[in-house]
Amino acid sequence: MQVFLDALLAILPPLGMGVLVFFLFKGIIGADAKERKVRAEIEAEERAKHESKKK
Repeated sequence: MQVFLDALLAILPPLGMGVLVFFLFKGIIGADAKERKVRAEIEAEERAKHESKKK
């Protein structure tokens, strides 16, 4: 029984770090996607303003 407890305690730190890294990267990727979406909307508005001034 002690062997299994030792094995579990040995696996917990890497699993914890893996979960932490997963949520960190998920947040970074989500923020990047949101930033790209907002930037595309702003660029579309600017193009529309530029086109309306040409006419």
